[in-house]
Amino acid sequence: MKSNLKVALLGNPNTGKSTLFNLLTGLNQKIGNFAGVTVDKKSGFCKLPDGQTAEIIDLPGTYSLYPKSADEGIVLEILTYKDNPSFPDLIIVVLDATNLKRNLLLYTQIADLQIPVIIALNMIDLADKSSIKIDINVLAKRLNVPIVALAARKNIGITEIKKAILHRSTIALQNPTIAVESIAPELIAKIGLELKIKNPYIALHTVHQHHNLKHLNKSQHLLIEDVKKQYHFHAQKAQAAETIARYNYINDVLADTVKYPAIALEENISNKIDHLLTHKVWGLVIFLAILSAIFQSIFSWASYPMQLIENAFVGLESISHSYLPKGALTNLLVDGVLAGLSGVFVFIPQIALLFAFIAVLEDTGYMARVTFMMDKLMRKVGLNGKSVVPLIGGLACAVPSIMSTRTIENWKNRIITIMVTPLVSCSARLPIYTLLIALVVPNKYVLGIINLQGLVLMAMYVLSMLMAIVVAWVMKKIIRSREQGYFIMELPVYRMPRWHNVGITMYESVKSFVTQAGKVIIAIAIILWVLASYGPGNTFNTIDNKYHSLAFKNIGVDEINKQKAAEKLEHSYAGVLGKSIEPAIKPLGFDWKIGIALITSFAAREVFVGTMATLYSVDGDDTKTEPVRHKMAQARNAQTGQLVFTTATAFSLMIFYAFAMQCMSTMAVVYRETKNIKWPIIQFVYMLLLAYGCSFLVYQVLK
Repeated sequence: MKSNLKVALLGNPNTGKSTLFNLLTGLNQKIGNFAGVTVDKKSGFCKLPDGQTAEIIDLPGTYSLYPKSADEGIVLEILTYKDNPSFPDLIIVVLDATNLKRNLLLYTQIADLQIPVIIALNMIDLADKSSIKIDINVLAKRLNVPIVALAARKNIGITEIKKAILHRSTIALQNPTIAVESIAPELIAKIGLELKIKNPYIALHTVHQHHNLKHLNKSQHLLIEDVKKQYHFHAQKAQAAETIARYNYINDVLADTVKYPAIALEENISNKIDHLLTHKVWGLVIFLAILSAIFQSIFSWASYPMQLIENAFVGLESISHSYLPKGALTNLLVDGVLAGLSGVFVFIPQIALLFAFIAVLEDTGYMARVTFMMDKLMRKVGLNGKSVVPLIGGLACAVPSIMSTRTIENWKNRIITIMVTPLVSCSARLPIYTLLIALVVPNKYVLGIINLQGLVLMAMYVLSMLMAIVVAWVMKKIIRSREQGYFIMELPVYRMPRWHNVGITMYESVKSFVTQAGKVIIAIAIILWVLASYGPGNTFNTIDNKYHSLAFKNIGVDEINKQKAAEKLEHSYAGVLGKSIEPAIKPLGFDWKIGIALITSFAAREVFVGTMATLYSVDGDDTKTEPVRHKMAQARNAQTGQLVFTTATAFSLMIFYAFAMQCMSTMAVVYRETKNIKWPIIQFVYMLLLAYGCSFLVYQVLK
């Protein structure tokens, strides 16, 4: 779908910009990159009342046109260069009606760029509830801009926004809000003349930010530096003078148009709640209690749908073996693909619940409080409060979390955050944890209400967070930088979660898990089935002849088939591969089958479960289909006769997966974000050594 009309959405964080974007574009969205940079570009298409289609570009949230991160720098690059592919025909500036004074700073900057603007005055319902009286008509006249009042969370005002876009041709360019030329008149005139920039505010920003503007060439950068020296330009003083002038203008406008109560109702309620939830002691206790409740629910609520999925796959495998013709193709489909998928898809309910809980915590505003509470601790280990966002995001997936570190201005803080984020237990580890916990931890309740399995699961997640903090502290001592890190964050008022958004988050997360993990699992399962079903030379013929002779002895057919399948698997290509690394992993309590899973799951951690399912299906009896966890629970060491998955082995394996870098996608994004191959290599090596060492200690202690 194409459109000649480009509309940019812009606003401060927490103004509801993303909600408005979703309502305007629906499911008609796409994710890409802004031209020439790796920063994500979110765009979509909106159908206008007359049938036209407008492309809506969701620009990164920013408080000002003076960027402090890579994401914010994109806004200035696009809006000051008309030849940029994303340069808009119209800007919709989203303002929070409950916090106009802060929001209007960005608006006045945008207005002075002389690009057509519409103000989307969002959260008007919350302003009314808080007794904030806004005379919208007078405000529109004072600002000389169309204003549309809306409540995006309630889907109110969206039609009016579309109509306003449709009548964009009637929008007059705003009068300058401040006299920009008075800040540095000679310098602005000189830059305007030399670089052919007509707009004085764009000229001023070009001087301020030229090192961030990619459309300027080397000679233009040198020219700007010479002009700055010629006129003794002091960037910080100029920015301070501009900000003071803007707030004087904003105060004058608001004095005539907005009436505030002594204390806004919702803000007052939020402040009272924060006295408890951000308390230095009780806040942490409540946070741990919430985490505990989440992990208890993941086990208890997901058990029934997991059982249904498990039974469905077992039935499908049984029917396939019964009705499909015997042969290699059927075995590949059933013992390879179906077994591999069943081992992972059974965890869909738990994945959905985890993402739902994270969405609720973010939507209510509680996640911002967690960030605030953790800032003091983060600073002691070389990070800051903004590092908490990627770390908590790592509970879902390390890839977008590492990309979100772009908001961290300090280079050292950002590098350390990137290096430790993969230690946080992501959703890909959840299937491994829950499978192994179910094998060795009894499904009992402590004190009648605390599920022991849920408690162990929570312990794994807390351990991963603690290890990330410890490693960050070590890196703080190793990595040197003189930059100072700052943490500025707005705490939004508490709100009820938008259940529609929570549902969409669950759906998108499960869809992503199924499509991305599913493709990898099918590919790995096919390759693994071939490696496990065939062996070098005449090995398999020799084994067939050996067990053919046993058929005439007093041994049951089922037992002969079981022993033959086990010996074939051990001498297959997969078995040879597993046996080759077994000496290195034996001190951790792992056998050669687990070794195969360690290799295959480097593509993606969740492949471990699919690998186990495929291996134990190839190793089993076609006439007897059962869930992978039952097969693993009964698996015994051929030499010792003892169970393979003992408590020591299971916990050793969980610790290994908790700390090892078993994810190619994460390594790729680390390289992309740091633009240096040394960081993903260092990350892979230190995480592997950490995983091996901790896993060795756990096994040796528990065995």
